[in-house]
Amino acid sequence: MKLSESWKNALQWTASRLRGSERRQFYAQVVQALGRGGQRAVQEEFGWSRTTTRKGAHELRTGIVCKGGSQPLGPKPVEERLPNLRADIRAIVEQHCQTDPTFETTRLYRRVTAKEVRNQLVSRGYKDEDLPSEETIRTRLNVMGYGPAKVRKTKPKKKDPGNRRHLQPDERGQRTCQD
Repeated sequence: MKLSESWKNALQWTASRLRGSERRQFYAQVVQALGRGGQRAVQEEFGWSRTTTRKGAHELRTGIVCKGGSQPLGPKPVEERLPNLRADIRAIVEQHCQTDPTFETTRLYRRVTAKEVRNQLVSRGYKDEDLPSEETIRTRLNVMGYGPAKVRKTKPKKKDPGNRRHLQPDERGQRTCQD
């Protein structure tokens, strides 16, 4: 069966809007409509995988939706492997926190480095190879609200000039103390 360009475009547009089992079942319906040799035709014409169309045909035939390959890729978050890690990091950092000395923000500043946090986690019983890298710990600390900035000491307020002796220039232009 030969398809016109407008039908090809319509089928490709529809397939691009569908996801998962809906897309696979759509592929299978198109293959069924094309009849014998439909799988090969859609593979050559549209680039649709024959395995995907077979899986869609199976879903149509049985009514059971197959699990797709849409699981997230990459390593799992460290919190899944070590569920108490976040609480332990918080316990370590809370001992070394300081609020903003000007009290202008509620942000806490940590006086401990990510390397030191990691070392203290090892001393608490975590295995070195199970723990995330320093960079990951640093990122988690920032997300938890512990700023990496160094804590600046507050500057003392200057004394009131009325309470101090004033330096006054004398006849030569030099400043001398006058009461």
